[in-house]
Parts: sequence; C-alpha cells; structure tokens
Amino acid sequence: MTTQPFAPAPFPLARPRRLRSSPWVRRLTAETLLTPADLVWPLIVHDGAEDRRAVASMPGVFRLSPKEAAKAAVEARDLGIPMVALFPNVDGAIKDAVGTGATDPDGLIPDCIKAIKDAAPEVGVMTDVALDCYTDHGHDGVVEDGRVVNDASLDRLAEQAFIHAHAGADVVAPSDMMDGRVQAIREALEANGFQDTLILSYAAKYASAFYGPYRDAVGSAKMLVGDKKTYQMDYANSDEALREVAMDIAEGADAVMVKPGLPYLDIVRRVSETFRVPTFAYQVSGEYAMMKASIAQGWLDEDRAVLETLSAFKRAGCAGVLTYFAPQAARLLGR
Repeated sequence: MTTQPFAPAPFPLARPRRLRSSPWVRRLTAETLLTPADLVWPLIVHDGAEDRRAVASMPGVFRLSPKEAAKAAVEARDLGIPMVALFPNVDGAIKDAVGTGATDPDGLIPDCIKAIKDAAPEVGVMTDVALDCYTDHGHDGVVEDGRVVNDASLDRLAEQAFIHAHAGADVVAPSDMMDGRVQAIREALEANGFQDTLILSYAAKYASAFYGPYRDAVGSAKMLVGDKKTYQMDYANSDEALREVAMDIAEGADAVMVKPGLPYLDIVRRVSETFRVPTFAYQVSGEYAMMKASIAQGWLDEDRAVLETLSAFKRAGCAGVLTYFAPQAARLLGR
C-alpha cells in the first residue's frame, strides 16, 4: 500500500472539493487519461453469404464479411483506434476434431487480414490463436479420449500462428491456455522469418461465466462438450496468474492479457505492477451484454457507463483494453 509522505492537512485548511469544483480543474488534475489509442476493437468475422449479420446476444455487434471487416478497420483508423482483433465464425461443415480449418492458408482469417491490410495498412491486426472456433467439440486444443491434450495441441497452435503471421497479422494472441504454447509459437515464428510478429498472450485467462455471448457469436456454444476448467484458470486464484504471466514472458510474449475484465481488475493491478510489461484486459462479451441490457431498460446512462468502465481499466494499470464499445468510446473521446 502506498503511504503519503506527510499527514494531510485537517479541515478546514484542506478542502478536497476545491479540486473538483469545475470541469476545467477536474480535467487538469485527472490522474487517468483515456484516449482512443488505448482501445482495441474486437471484430467477429464470418464466412457466410451476408456482409453483416446481427449477433442476438450482443446488441450492436455484427458478424462481418472480410469486406465489412476492412470497412471497420478504416473506421478504426479514422477514429484513432490503433488495432482491431479478429475472431472467426466459420461454417460448421468444416469443423472437425483437430480444427483443420484453423490452419487453412486460404481460410477466413487470412482473407480478413489481407482485406484489412489492403484497406487500412496503418491499423494493427491481432488474431486469436486457439482451435475452439474450428473444432467439433468446441475446445481450444486437441481432444483425445475425452481429454484436452496439451502437447499435441502445441503443434496445431504454432502452425495456426504461423499461418496468421504469413497472411500479414501484426499480433498473434494465443488464448488457448495450453502450457508451453508461447514458446512453441515464438519458435515457429523465429524459424520462419517472422521475428517481428508480436505475441500478446492471454496469460491469465479464467474459466468464466462471462463468455457466453461470445461463444454464441462465433458459433462454438452448441459445440462445446463439457467445460474448460482443466486449462483455463480457477477464478479463486490470484498468485497462479503471476506464475502464468511469468512463464509466458519467459517464453517470448511481448505483452500479456487478463480475461475477463472488470471482475479481475485486482489481477490487472498485480500483473502490471509486478512485471511492468504492457498489460491488456478484455471487456468480454458478458460484460458488454449486461451493460447493454441495463442500458436498454434505461437503468444506465450509456455514454457515462462506457467511459467510466474503460477508465477503470486504465486506472488499474492497463496499457489497452479490448472492448466491443471501442468505436463508440472513441467517438465520445473525440468530442
């Protein structure tokens, strides 16, 4: 705990409200500054016939074709958002036990990367490295005899990351939580000339109830057999997160992520203060959906709630935040 170097003056000599008395002084003395450059915009992309298809559980979010994803990247650039993150919804017919579609060089994600880089090369592109969107069992790794096997999954994940980097991804983000996957990915990137590709590791990803709407959006909810508690973290644990982060940094991660977001700001604070590396958090689909439901009922002021929650991430120590509110927040901040 930080201690003050001197005892505060007593009232009435000290009146803290003086520093809150006017908008100009509140701006002048703000300890946390949120800008569009702090935002990452997650895009759900799909291989369907429609350019845009609404996600029922996430009002305001759409599954986008590669062409529409490129338009979103142009919008991100114009709003000052530095990076978009891609998450796929693919045809169930291509899903199988080992997620073959995840390593298709002509697949959905490579197509989206190329479309975005043609339209807005200034915008960073982050890709999700995990198999769950491509498997018929909904798990992030390879399943054998009903068990998610760690080491057999590493080759698949490393190949997926290579495919993304080869297509032009700037950042690969392993979200699978397999042990050793950052090292496997880093070695694959180095061996193939992609030493400048960043790894943003989902280092502290918890087995959470807040992922439901996302799984609906990417089409893995009905596929999932069992749960992910054997590889995603127990929400009771905090010290474990530090061990996971330390391991990923040692294996070559350039930045780390905590997921979910608001319920885990204590983890964000511990990670950012302990390691002093760029620390991100994901304001996940369940957080977004809860807020949108309350906003729809008139129980929350949308603009104020969006900026307050995103500022909380920055105050806790985040270098950036993945949020479905990114374009809305950027417009509010640009006023």
